[in-house]
Amino acid sequence: MSPIAPRLLVWYDQHAATLPWRGTPDPYRVWLSEIMLQQTQVETVKAYYTRFLQAYPQITALAAAPLDDVLKLWEGLGYYSRARNLHKTARIIAYDMDGRFPQTVEALQQLPGIGRYTAGAIASIAFGVRAPVLDGNVTRVFARLLDLSDDTTQPATKTMLWARAESWLPHQRVGDYNQALMELGRTVCKPRQPLCHECPVQAQCKAFANDTQALRPVKKKRQPVPHYDVTAGLIWHDDGRLLIAQRPLDGLLGGLWEFPGGKAEDGETLPACLRRELREELAIEVEVGDLFTVVRHGFTHFKITLHAFTCRYLGGIPQKIGVHDWAWVSPDDLRRYSFGKADRAVIDELENRRNMLL
Repeated sequence: MSPIAPRLLVWYDQHAATLPWRGTPDPYRVWLSEIMLQQTQVETVKAYYTRFLQAYPQITALAAAPLDDVLKLWEGLGYYSRARNLHKTARIIAYDMDGRFPQTVEALQQLPGIGRYTAGAIASIAFGVRAPVLDGNVTRVFARLLDLSDDTTQPATKTMLWARAESWLPHQRVGDYNQALMELGRTVCKPRQPLCHECPVQAQCKAFANDTQALRPVKKKRQPVPHYDVTAGLIWHDDGRLLIAQRPLDGLLGGLWEFPGGKAEDGETLPACLRRELREELAIEVEVGDLFTVVRHGFTHFKITLHAFTCRYLGGIPQKIGVHDWAWVSPDDLRRYSFGKADRAVIDELENRRNMLL
Protein backbone atom coordinates (compact mmCIF):
# COMPACT_ATOMS: atom_id res chain seq x y z
CA MET A 1 0.00 0.00 0.00
CA SER A 2 1.38 3.40 -0.93
CA PRO A 3 1.91 5.58 2.17
CA ILE A 4 0.83 8.73 0.32
CA ALA A 5 -1.60 7.70 -2.45
CA PRO A 6 -4.91 7.82 -0.48
CA ARG A 7 -4.43 11.35 0.85
CA LEU A 8 -2.85 12.55 -2.39
CA LEU A 9 -5.72 11.33 -4.56
CA VAL A 10 -8.33 12.93 -2.31
CA TRP A 11 -6.43 16.21 -2.54
CA TYR A 12 -6.09 15.86 -6.32
CA ASP A 13 -9.83 15.31 -6.75
CA GLN A 14 -10.46 18.57 -4.93
CA HIS A 15 -7.61 20.76 -6.24
CA ALA A 16 -6.56 19.52 -9.67
CA ALA A 17 -6.16 22.42 -12.07
CA THR A 18 -8.38 22.48 -15.14
CA LEU A 19 -5.96 21.98 -18.03
CA PRO A 20 -6.81 21.46 -21.73
CA TRP A 21 -5.09 18.07 -21.87
CA ARG A 22 -6.67 16.63 -18.74
CA GLY A 23 -9.73 14.44 -18.63
CA THR A 24 -8.91 12.43 -21.74
CA PRO A 25 -7.05 9.13 -22.09
CA ASP A 26 -6.32 9.86 -25.77
CA PRO A 27 -2.63 8.87 -26.07
CA TYR A 28 -2.03 11.43 -28.84
CA ARG A 29 -3.13 14.29 -26.59
CA VAL A 30 -1.33 12.91 -23.55
CA TRP A 31 1.87 12.48 -25.55
CA LEU A 32 1.63 15.95 -27.11
CA SER A 33 1.11 17.63 -23.73
CA GLU A 34 3.94 15.69 -22.06
CA ILE A 35 6.42 16.61 -24.81
CA MET A 36 5.43 20.27 -24.61
CA LEU A 37 5.66 20.28 -20.81
CA GLN A 38 9.27 19.10 -20.82
CA GLN A 39 11.24 22.00 -19.30
CA THR A 40 8.36 24.40 -20.04
CA GLN A 41 5.85 25.95 -17.65
CA VAL A 42 2.20 24.94 -17.76
CA GLU A 43 0.92 28.45 -18.46
CA THR A 44 3.17 28.75 -21.49
CA VAL A 45 2.13 25.37 -22.88
CA LYS A 46 -1.64 25.96 -22.79
CA ALA A 47 -1.85 28.21 -25.84
CA TYR A 48 0.65 26.17 -27.87
CA TYR A 49 -1.19 22.94 -27.09
CA THR A 50 -4.51 24.40 -28.21
CA ARG A 51 -3.05 25.78 -31.45
CA PHE A 52 -1.31 22.50 -32.19
CA LEU A 53 -4.53 20.52 -31.81
CA GLN A 54 -6.37 22.96 -34.04
CA ALA A 55 -3.73 22.51 -36.75
CA TYR A 56 -3.21 18.77 -36.22
CA PRO A 57 -6.27 17.23 -34.51
CA GLN A 58 -5.05 13.66 -35.15
CA ILE A 59 -1.61 12.13 -35.29
CA THR A 60 -2.08 11.41 -39.00
CA ALA A 61 -2.39 15.15 -39.65
CA LEU A 62 0.83 15.84 -37.75
CA ALA A 63 2.62 13.05 -39.61
CA ALA A 64 1.55 14.47 -42.98
CA ALA A 65 2.63 18.04 -42.17
CA PRO A 66 5.93 19.44 -43.50
CA LEU A 67 8.57 19.80 -40.78
CA ASP A 68 8.88 23.52 -41.56
CA ASP A 69 5.20 24.01 -40.69
CA VAL A 70 5.59 22.11 -37.42
CA LEU A 71 8.63 24.18 -36.45
CA LYS A 72 6.80 27.40 -37.29
CA LEU A 73 3.90 26.40 -35.04
CA TRP A 74 6.40 25.50 -32.31
CA GLU A 75 8.23 28.84 -32.69
CA GLY A 76 8.86 30.46 -29.31
CA LEU A 77 8.34 27.31 -27.25
CA GLY A 78 12.06 26.50 -27.29
CA TYR A 79 13.99 23.22 -27.13
CA TYR A 80 13.25 22.61 -30.80
CA SER A 81 14.56 19.04 -30.79
CA ARG A 82 11.21 18.24 -29.14
CA ALA A 83 9.36 19.43 -32.24
CA ARG A 84 11.63 17.48 -34.58
CA ASN A 85 11.22 14.31 -32.50
CA LEU A 86 7.48 14.91 -32.26
CA HIS A 87 7.31 14.94 -36.05
CA LYS A 88 9.49 11.83 -36.36
CA THR A 89 7.43 9.90 -33.83
CA ALA A 90 4.15 10.94 -35.47
CA ARG A 91 5.37 9.52 -38.76
CA ILE A 92 6.50 6.26 -37.15
CA ILE A 93 3.18 5.74 -35.38
CA ALA A 94 1.04 6.86 -38.32
CA TYR A 95 2.88 4.96 -41.06
CA ASP A 96 4.60 2.03 -39.33
CA MET A 97 2.16 1.29 -36.50
CA ASP A 98 -1.18 1.97 -38.20
CA GLY A 99 -1.76 4.98 -35.94
CA ARG A 100 -1.68 2.91 -32.73
CA PHE A 101 0.48 4.03 -29.82
CA PRO A 102 2.57 1.41 -28.01
CA GLN A 103 1.13 0.75 -24.57
CA THR A 104 4.21 -0.35 -22.62
CA VAL A 105 6.96 1.80 -21.14
CA GLU A 106 9.59 -0.26 -22.93
CA ALA A 107 8.00 0.14 -26.36
CA LEU A 108 7.28 3.84 -25.87
CA GLN A 109 10.93 4.47 -25.01
CA GLN A 110 11.93 3.19 -28.44
CA LEU A 111 10.29 6.23 -30.05
CA PRO A 112 12.23 9.49 -30.70
CA GLY A 113 12.05 12.00 -27.88
CA ILE A 114 10.40 9.67 -25.34
CA GLY A 115 12.49 8.90 -22.27
CA ARG A 116 11.66 6.98 -19.14
CA TYR A 117 9.65 9.77 -17.51
CA THR A 118 7.57 10.58 -20.60
CA ALA A 119 6.97 6.89 -21.31
CA GLY A 120 5.73 6.38 -17.75
CA ALA A 121 3.42 9.38 -17.98
CA ILE A 122 1.89 8.26 -21.29
CA ALA A 123 1.54 4.64 -20.22
CA SER A 124 -0.08 5.46 -16.88
CA ILE A 125 -2.35 8.33 -17.96
CA ALA A 126 -3.46 6.96 -21.34
CA PHE A 127 -3.44 3.22 -20.65
CA GLY A 128 -3.57 2.81 -16.86
CA VAL A 129 -0.22 0.99 -16.74
CA ARG A 130 1.41 0.88 -13.28
CA ALA A 131 4.42 2.92 -14.34
CA PRO A 132 6.26 5.46 -12.18
CA VAL A 133 7.22 9.01 -13.17
CA LEU A 134 10.17 11.02 -11.88
CA ASP A 135 10.64 14.55 -13.20
CA GLY A 136 11.99 17.59 -11.39
CA ASN A 137 8.77 18.23 -9.49
CA VAL A 138 8.37 14.62 -8.35
CA THR A 139 12.06 14.40 -7.41
CA ARG A 140 11.63 17.42 -5.16
CA VAL A 141 8.52 15.93 -3.51
CA PHE A 142 10.25 12.62 -2.84
CA ALA A 143 13.47 14.26 -1.61
CA ARG A 144 11.45 16.16 0.99
CA LEU A 145 9.23 13.25 1.96
CA LEU A 146 12.37 11.19 2.60
CA ASP A 147 14.45 14.14 3.89
CA LEU A 148 17.06 12.94 1.46
CA SER A 149 20.56 14.34 2.06
CA ASP A 150 22.08 12.63 -1.01
CA ASP A 151 22.71 14.58 -4.23
CA THR A 152 19.65 13.95 -6.42
CA THR A 153 21.66 14.53 -9.60
CA GLN A 154 23.84 11.47 -8.98
CA PRO A 155 23.00 8.20 -10.81
CA ALA A 156 22.83 6.11 -7.65
CA THR A 157 20.38 8.54 -6.04
CA LYS A 158 18.24 8.63 -9.18
CA THR A 159 18.14 4.83 -9.25
CA MET A 160 16.97 4.76 -5.64
CA LEU A 161 14.28 7.38 -6.32
CA TRP A 162 12.97 5.47 -9.35
CA ALA A 163 12.72 2.35 -7.20
CA ARG A 164 10.89 4.27 -4.48
CA ALA A 165 8.54 5.83 -7.06
CA GLU A 166 7.68 2.36 -8.35
CA SER A 167 7.18 0.86 -4.90
CA TRP A 168 4.78 3.67 -3.90
CA LEU A 169 2.49 3.25 -6.92
CA PRO A 170 -1.13 2.50 -6.03
CA HIS A 171 -2.96 -0.37 -7.71
CA GLN A 172 -5.80 1.86 -8.89
CA ARG A 173 -5.90 5.29 -10.57
CA VAL A 174 -2.17 5.29 -11.24
CA GLY A 175 -2.50 7.94 -13.94
CA ASP A 176 -4.29 10.31 -11.56
CA TYR A 177 -1.72 9.52 -8.86
CA ASN A 178 1.18 10.44 -11.15
CA GLN A 179 -0.54 13.66 -12.20
CA ALA A 180 -1.22 14.42 -8.53
CA LEU A 181 2.48 14.09 -7.73
CA MET A 182 3.36 16.50 -10.54
CA GLU A 183 0.62 18.91 -9.44
CA LEU A 184 1.80 18.78 -5.83
CA GLY A 185 5.34 19.66 -6.86
CA ARG A 186 4.18 22.44 -9.15
CA THR A 187 1.69 24.17 -6.85
CA VAL A 188 2.50 23.24 -3.23
CA CYS A 189 5.93 21.63 -2.83
CA LYS A 190 7.61 24.51 -4.66
CA PRO A 191 11.38 24.91 -4.98
CA ARG A 192 11.32 27.98 -2.73
CA GLN A 193 8.90 28.68 0.08
CA PRO A 194 6.85 25.46 -0.17
CA LEU A 195 3.27 25.75 1.05
CA CYS A 196 3.62 23.05 3.69
CA HIS A 197 0.44 24.12 5.47
CA GLU A 198 -1.51 23.16 2.32
CA CYS A 199 0.25 19.84 1.72
CA PRO A 200 -1.97 16.73 1.89
CA VAL A 201 0.99 14.50 2.81
CA GLN A 202 2.57 16.78 5.40
CA ALA A 203 2.22 14.06 8.06
CA GLN A 204 4.41 11.74 5.97
CA CYS A 205 7.05 14.39 5.20
CA LYS A 206 10.31 13.88 7.08
CA ALA A 207 11.76 17.18 5.88
CA PHE A 208 8.78 19.03 7.36
CA ALA A 209 9.26 17.18 10.64
CA ASN A 210 12.97 18.07 10.66
CA ASP A 211 12.46 21.62 9.30
CA THR A 212 14.81 20.93 6.37
CA GLN A 213 12.46 21.71 3.46
CA ALA A 214 14.65 24.57 2.26
CA LEU A 215 17.66 22.24 2.10
CA ARG A 216 15.98 19.61 -0.08
CA PRO A 217 16.60 18.46 -2.69
CA VAL A 218 20.39 18.49 -2.55
CA LYS A 219 22.00 19.29 -5.92
CA LYS A 220 25.57 19.90 -7.01
CA LYS A 221 26.48 23.52 -7.66
CA ARG A 222 26.07 24.72 -11.22
CA GLN A 223 29.17 25.45 -13.24
CA PRO A 224 29.69 29.01 -14.54
CA VAL A 225 27.71 29.60 -17.73
CA PRO A 226 30.01 30.29 -20.71
CA HIS A 227 29.42 33.23 -23.02
CA TYR A 228 30.05 33.50 -26.76
CA ASP A 229 30.06 36.38 -29.23
CA VAL A 230 28.12 35.41 -32.35
CA THR A 231 27.76 37.25 -35.64
CA ALA A 232 24.90 37.37 -38.14
CA GLY A 233 24.60 39.05 -41.49
CA LEU A 234 21.65 40.93 -42.93
CA ILE A 235 22.83 40.23 -46.46
CA TRP A 236 21.04 42.40 -48.99
CA HIS A 237 20.74 41.51 -52.66
CA ASP A 238 20.55 44.34 -55.19
CA ASP A 239 16.85 43.51 -55.72
CA GLY A 240 16.00 44.18 -52.05
CA ARG A 241 15.82 40.60 -50.82
CA LEU A 242 17.61 39.18 -47.76
CA LEU A 243 19.55 35.93 -47.55
CA ILE A 244 18.49 33.50 -44.82
CA ALA A 245 19.80 30.03 -44.06
CA GLN A 246 18.24 26.95 -42.49
CA ARG A 247 20.30 25.34 -39.75
CA PRO A 248 21.21 21.63 -40.04
CA LEU A 249 18.32 19.45 -38.87
CA ASP A 250 20.33 17.93 -36.02
CA GLY A 251 21.85 19.99 -33.24
CA LEU A 252 20.95 23.26 -31.56
CA LEU A 253 17.91 24.99 -33.14
CA GLY A 254 17.97 22.33 -35.85
CA GLY A 255 15.72 23.12 -38.80
CA LEU A 256 15.16 26.75 -37.83
CA TRP A 257 16.04 29.62 -40.14
CA GLU A 258 18.54 32.32 -39.27
CA PHE A 259 20.50 35.24 -40.56
CA PRO A 260 23.70 33.38 -41.45
CA GLY A 261 26.85 33.79 -39.41
CA GLY A 262 28.51 32.06 -36.50
CA LYS A 263 30.67 32.12 -33.36
CA ALA A 264 33.76 34.30 -33.18
CA GLU A 265 37.07 32.61 -32.55
CA ASP A 266 39.61 33.89 -30.00
CA GLY A 267 41.29 37.06 -31.22
CA GLU A 268 39.03 37.36 -34.28
CA THR A 269 37.24 40.61 -35.06
CA LEU A 270 33.50 40.38 -35.55
CA PRO A 271 33.55 41.44 -39.23
CA ALA A 272 36.33 38.92 -39.94
CA CYS A 273 34.30 36.23 -38.15
CA LEU A 274 31.25 36.98 -40.25
CA ARG A 275 33.16 36.89 -43.54
CA ARG A 276 34.82 33.58 -42.56
CA GLU A 277 31.56 31.94 -41.47
CA LEU A 278 29.80 32.94 -44.68
CA ARG A 279 32.60 31.46 -46.77
CA GLU A 280 32.64 28.24 -44.74
CA GLU A 281 28.87 27.71 -44.58
CA LEU A 282 27.61 29.20 -47.86
CA ALA A 283 30.69 29.90 -50.03
CA ILE A 284 29.70 33.54 -50.56
CA GLU A 285 31.54 36.85 -50.28
CA VAL A 286 30.08 39.93 -48.63
CA GLU A 287 31.07 43.44 -47.68
CA VAL A 288 30.41 43.82 -43.96
CA GLY A 289 28.87 47.18 -43.20
CA ASP A 290 27.50 48.83 -40.07
CA LEU A 291 26.48 47.07 -36.89
CA PHE A 292 22.69 46.84 -37.18
CA THR A 293 21.70 45.62 -33.71
CA VAL A 294 22.93 43.60 -30.72
CA VAL A 295 20.84 40.88 -29.08
CA ARG A 296 21.66 39.08 -25.82
CA HIS A 297 20.15 35.65 -25.36
CA GLY A 298 20.55 32.74 -22.95
CA PHE A 299 20.32 29.05 -23.74
CA THR A 300 20.26 26.25 -21.18
CA HIS A 301 24.03 25.83 -20.88
CA PHE A 302 25.49 29.02 -22.35
CA LYS A 303 24.77 32.64 -23.26
CA ILE A 304 25.38 34.57 -26.46
CA THR A 305 25.63 38.14 -27.62
CA LEU A 306 24.46 38.25 -31.24
CA HIS A 307 26.00 41.05 -33.33
CA ALA A 308 23.96 41.57 -36.50
CA PHE A 309 25.66 43.50 -39.30
CA THR A 310 24.25 44.98 -42.48
CA CYS A 311 26.07 43.34 -45.41
CA ARG A 312 26.25 43.84 -49.16
CA TYR A 313 26.27 40.68 -51.25
CA LEU A 314 29.36 40.60 -53.49
CA GLY A 315 29.16 37.21 -55.15
CA GLY A 316 29.24 33.44 -55.07
CA ILE A 317 26.23 31.20 -55.55
CA PRO A 318 25.16 30.09 -52.05
CA GLN A 319 26.06 26.46 -51.36
CA LYS A 320 24.65 24.03 -48.78
CA ILE A 321 27.98 23.45 -47.03
CA GLY A 322 27.18 24.13 -43.38
CA VAL A 323 23.46 24.73 -43.76
CA HIS A 324 20.46 22.58 -44.62
CA ASP A 325 19.00 25.12 -47.04
CA TRP A 326 19.07 28.79 -47.98
CA ALA A 327 16.71 31.30 -49.57
CA TRP A 328 16.51 34.87 -50.79
CA VAL A 329 13.35 36.36 -49.29
CA SER A 330 11.54 39.65 -49.18
CA PRO A 331 11.63 41.31 -45.74
CA ASP A 332 7.83 41.12 -45.77
CA ASP A 333 8.04 37.32 -45.98
CA LEU A 334 10.41 36.75 -43.07
CA ARG A 335 7.58 35.96 -40.63
CA ARG A 336 6.57 32.97 -42.76
CA TYR A 337 9.73 31.17 -41.66
CA SER A 338 10.53 29.71 -38.24
CA PHE A 339 13.35 31.56 -36.46
CA GLY A 340 14.92 31.28 -33.03
CA LYS A 341 14.32 33.96 -30.40
CA ALA A 342 17.51 35.95 -31.05
CA ASP A 343 16.87 36.16 -34.79
CA ARG A 344 13.25 37.13 -34.18
CA ALA A 345 14.57 40.07 -32.16
CA VAL A 346 16.61 41.11 -35.20
CA ILE A 347 13.47 40.88 -37.35
CA ASP A 348 11.60 43.01 -34.80
CA GLU A 349 14.28 45.69 -35.07
CA LEU A 350 14.23 45.49 -38.85
CA GLU A 351 10.46 46.01 -38.90
CA ASN A 352 10.66 48.86 -36.39
CA ARG A 353 13.16 50.76 -38.52
CA ARG A 354 11.20 50.16 -41.71
CA ASN A 355 8.00 51.41 -40.03
CA MET A 356 9.80 54.57 -38.90
CA LEU A 357 10.58 55.35 -42.53
CA LEU A 358 6.96 54.99 -43.68
